[in-house]
Amino acid sequence: MNSPSVPRKAAHAPPAALHETLQRQRRSARWHALEYLFWCLPVLAYFLFPGNYLLLSQIAITGLFALSLDLIFGYAGIISLGHAAFFGVGAYTVGLLGLRGMGDPLTGLLLAALFAAVLGFLSSFLVLRGSDLARLMVTLGVALMLYELANKFTRITGGVDGIPGLEIKPILGLFEFDMYGRVGYLYAVAVLFLLFWLARRIVHSPFGQSLRGIQMNAQRMPALGVPVHRRLVAVYTLGAAYAGVAGAVLAQTNQFVSLSVLGFENSADLLLILILGGTGRLYGGLIGAIVFIVAKHLLSDINPQYWQFWLGLALVLLVMFARGGILGTAAQWLERRRERARQRGQELAP
Repeated sequence: MNSPSVPRKAAHAPPAALHETLQRQRRSARWHALEYLFWCLPVLAYFLFPGNYLLLSQIAITGLFALSLDLIFGYAGIISLGHAAFFGVGAYTVGLLGLRGMGDPLTGLLLAALFAAVLGFLSSFLVLRGSDLARLMVTLGVALMLYELANKFTRITGGVDGIPGLEIKPILGLFEFDMYGRVGYLYAVAVLFLLFWLARRIVHSPFGQSLRGIQMNAQRMPALGVPVHRRLVAVYTLGAAYAGVAGAVLAQTNQFVSLSVLGFENSADLLLILILGGTGRLYGGLIGAIVFIVAKHLLSDINPQYWQFWLGLALVLLVMFARGGILGTAAQWLERRRERARQRGQELAP
């Protein structure tokens, strides 16, 4: 894949600046120690919380769902209030396959990704036509239409009763989903890790760099040879496929599909999770999913009647005092520490 930005810069940048740019890109693409530590957490959670596999699976699936929104919003700047549409397509794909005895998990993932991607590709031409406000309305409208279609065609989707008791076959013919959610959790984490690894490769590729450029200044990118519209269509389709896979994993691990997967609350919660963790950072969606679901779980246990008040208060305080989300605020704090250390070093220098 050819770089749309670096080679053009290379033609005009001095050798030292070019070398520094390339070194910075290589450093950001490497795996860091904190990342290895982060991916040890799911393994530790498996042994430390043996009675909470269903909650842990929900965190992993929501993290993948948030990652799909981060690809289109955090990196390409396409805001959406109807991302649950793709999530629901993935979930209902698995549900309808399961009803017909086609419950192979990997086939379900592939078909869910395919159907969600097709919907994303077709709707992208509507979504990308207008401003941010128009995109909000169009994405919300698509999700609402799918919700009502699923509600109306009861004979196919089960309507408000959903599709219960899906028959999901063992993974690779070896690992059967158990009632404790142990296999489902490992399966969800494995799918999350593979798709995260792929997303990481994509955002650090020239394609990902061009998306950042489009987000910063879409008007100038054509002058660098970047086909802006095609890149936005591609990333929107990719984000839809990721969301479809997340929905498919939810249906497979729960063995149940309901209208809630297409609901507006699903999209709104997802946007909150991404803003909470930090947009445009890949790990932001994962951190946001962990914090949001754990906080929701604990607050609903402590104060079942008013837990939404405390969760809302926490979100308001976060937006007021940590506008970059958890990861954005942490990055700003580290940058300030480095700057102070640099200034102290200059003062002590002879």
